Amino acid sequence: MHPASADDLIDEKDFERDERLPYWADIWPSARVLASHIAQLSGKGRALLELGCGAGLVATASVIAGFRVCATDYYEDALRFTELNVAEETGLLPETRLVDWRKLPTDLGRFDLVVGSDVLYERIYGRLVAKAIDMTLARNGEAVIADPGRIAADEFVHATRERGLTLVAHDKVPYVDGAIRQTISLYRFRRGA
Repeated sequence: MHPASADDLIDEKDFERDERLPYWADIWPSARVLASHIAQLSGKGRALLELGCGAGLVATASVIAGFRVCATDYYEDALRFTELNVAEETGLLPETRLVDWRKLPTDLGRFDLVVGSDVLYERIYGRLVAKAIDMTLARNGEAVIADPGRIAADEFVHATRERGLTLVAHDKVPYVDGAIRQTISLYRFRRGA
């Protein structure tokens, strides 16, 4: 479940404050590809952090795969939709946190898997997402970011290297849904691998 129209959710005060737009309200191809990837994993006994949970598709796939999930977003409404969708599909309620990457909380903890889909759409997010991964990834953990070629992708890969994270795979996944045709990059990182 997600809002019928993201455009209807635009709040001019939020936009004036920090150019905030309700990107969370759409189900993006990157989220579909990441959810499919996670659905193939075994999450039993493992913790997963999602950066930018949107309406909860990836969080739902993660709970179904057996992960203990902490879903984060910049919008309270996104967290509500995520809770609703995960509960509807699994009968479980994920942990959710309101998070601003510019002021990342220091008490999020460390996670076996840190994921995000289509989170590199603003230039500054390359470094911010790399920092968020660095601060929350467990010692032997993995991070997976799904991206359709957004503006901050190259800066993100560079920033992860600066933080001692190693790119261990860069898979290019074709996505086709009617007239929508994209190639989604799945970037997989480990610390010092």
